[in-house]
Amino acid sequence: MSAQPSSASSCKLAIKAIPNAPRNEVAGWLGDALKVKVRAPALEGRANEELCEFLAETLDLPKRAVSVAHGGKSRQKVVQIDGLSLDEARARLKV
Repeated sequence: MSAQPSSASSCKLAIKAIPNAPRNEVAGWLGDALKVKVRAPALEGRANEELCEFLAETLDLPKRAVSVAHGGKSRQKVVQIDGLSLDEARARLKV
């Protein structure tokens, strides 16, 4: 019973977040980090919330499947993605 189904996979993804952008978009890779622009300002966690919602929508996952694991107050973040492996997440991001 120790084997987990593939749907139980998860990964962490390095993010360079750019708040106050004109629109939400995935802007490409900067080394190992994915550059993501979000419209929300970096105030009271709104940019983090919008980042997680945008990534969940882009990856076709429920909102609860994406969360900020590290860097809540920094532009350099690590997000936890539940339900996808790193390779699956990269393939769905198509960047």
